[in-house]
This record gives sequence, C-alpha cells and structure tokens, in this order.
Amino acid sequence: MTIDKTTPLANALQDKQRTIKCVIWDLDHTLWNGVLLEDEQVMPRSEILTIIKTLDSRGILQSIASKNAYEPAIQKLKEWEIMEYFLYPQINWQPKSTSISTIARALNISIDTLAFIDDQPFEREEVAFNHPDILCLDVTNIATMLDKPEMQPRFITEDSSRRRQMYMSDIKRNESEQEFQGPAEKFLASLNMIFTISIAQESDLRRAEELTLRTHQLNTTGYTYSYDELNAIRQSKRYKLYISSLDDRYGTYGKIGLTLIECTPEVWTIKLLLMSCRVLSRGVGTIMVNYIMQQAKKAGVRLQAEFVETKSNRMMYITYKFGGFKEIQRNGNNVLMEDDLSHIQSFPDYIKIIDHSMPCD
Repeated sequence: MTIDKTTPLANALQDKQRTIKCVIWDLDHTLWNGVLLEDEQVMPRSEILTIIKTLDSRGILQSIASKNAYEPAIQKLKEWEIMEYFLYPQINWQPKSTSISTIARALNISIDTLAFIDDQPFEREEVAFNHPDILCLDVTNIATMLDKPEMQPRFITEDSSRRRQMYMSDIKRNESEQEFQGPAEKFLASLNMIFTISIAQESDLRRAEELTLRTHQLNTTGYTYSYDELNAIRQSKRYKLYISSLDDRYGTYGKIGLTLIECTPEVWTIKLLLMSCRVLSRGVGTIMVNYIMQQAKKAGVRLQAEFVETKSNRMMYITYKFGGFKEIQRNGNNVLMEDDLSHIQSFPDYIKIIDHSMPCD
C-alpha cells in the first residue's frame, strides 16, 4: 500500500467546507429578544436553547461578544441556566472585533474557525473588516444554522462531545498556573500528568481523522487523512499509527496526539506528527519525538521526518530541530529531515509515560 501525501493542510482544505470550532453570540436582539438595559424583561429567542445545546453536543464551542453591562448579562444567562455553555465571554463596551480576538487567543484557535452571530449589519461589518476570515451570520438566519455544512462535523466522537468540559478544566488549570509560585517544572509536576502512547485501534479512527482536520499549529505536515485511509494504514505492516492521550489531576485532555510512521527495514519516516493546541505548554510534542527516536534506535534504523511549512506550524519545526533533526532535502515548503539519534533525551520527571504501543514490524 502506498500513501502519498504532499499537500499541506491549508491547500488540502481549499475544496472543503470550513469547519467551525466556536460560535460567538451577540446578546441584545440576538441571543434574546429586546435590550437588556432598556427592557424590563428580555426573553431568549424561542429556538435558541435548542441551537445552543445542539452545537454543544456536536463539540462546537460557544462564547459571547456583546456590548453590554457585564453583571446583569451574566445574571440573565445564569437565570436561564445556560451560562455554562459560554467560554471566555466578552461582555464590555469595546469593539466586537477586539472581543473576538480575545476569545480566539483564550481558546487558542484560529479566527477562520469562528462564526459570529449578530443582528446589526454594522457590527457584522466591523468584525468582517478586521477579521476577513471569520464567518459572520445574521441572526435572522439562525433557524437554518444547524443545517449549514460548517456546523456539521463528519463524526461526533467521545472527545468532541465533551470538548466544552475539557476546556472548562483548562480554565481551572490556567487559573492554578497563574496563582502558582515557583518554577514552571514544579507546576507541571503538581499536575500529576500521565501521557499514554498506544497503537491506534479502529475505535480511535474517527478521533484520528478529526485531529488531522482540526489541528493546525502543532502539526508537522498538515496532511489530512480520511477514516478509510487511516483504517488501511492501521492494518498495514508498512505503517504504524500511534495515538496519544493526556490526563492530569483536573481530568482528561482526551486523545490529543497522532503520529504516523512509515517503516522500512533501513529507514523510518515520520509522515505526520501532531498534538492538540490545548497541550501546547505541556511538552508532549518533544516527548513523542524522543519516544520515536528511542524506538528507531532499538530497531537499528535511520530516522527521517517529513515537514511541510505552513503559516502556523513553525513550533513543530523547532521541536524537530531541538531533537537534533537536520534538513537533508528541501523543495519549497517541503522539507525532509534526518536525525542521527545521538541526542536522545530521557523523559522529564514531571510526567508519567505509559507505553501501550509496540515497535514497527
């Protein structure tokens, strides 16, 4: 079986519908009817609760960008028991494009994966001018919103269905990190992290496909793989597909990493290595690279890696360079790297590694 992937994610997705990762709501005349500071009683739109809960069940995050008074707005959302659905709500008097930038940074996701819903043409135009890649929607069209292809992920995995809860755990982690006094490694040690590496099973493939479609920053090539391709790879003796997960004292991050290696008797080639942006500061990308280096050295093979430069994955190039990889071939944005396996590092003390995998045949 031959799997040839030469197109980075940015190009591979040109002919596909965008995937919306987060819907950002306005409040007055959008999420509810009326103006909170003018009307004695505002009520949510009749269809809004169903839409919010359906988006959440599909793994689509939600937030708020509203020019409003913070405390009364939050109180109203709590009164309707929907406050928990909105992450990093921005309720203030600043431009909504600024609020959206804040939300995107807090969630660590790209602007082009956001949708913004507002009743006012001016507000939508202000956001679209400052964020041309965002999807702006008129609230009058929300009755058909759930039917839009962008709002319908191909698979709803266990990880996607609990995505909001995992982000809420991230908020607690971040608060603890800000309050922590001491070196970064001591804080990481306090998390009691467990990083598990496994050979991907058929039950993992929906999440694996989702990772290749959703993960842009910590992604060495941007190659996308369908469920069927991944299943063929999983059953091939020429390829090994590793999936990794991360847990700590706050709960699980879920399945956050995917690695594909092409194995020949002389050379192993990393075709894809990606990690969810949610584990950006946990060092697991470097851990996975060192794990592969260890396995390659045990097998007595050379280790190479494909890297495709995109506008957002520079950090993964640096991860390879810190691991000792050197460029041996370059054609535009396509790079082939090799490691002489002389700089293999031990795993850090602050994390426990569980290896449920096996070496390449």
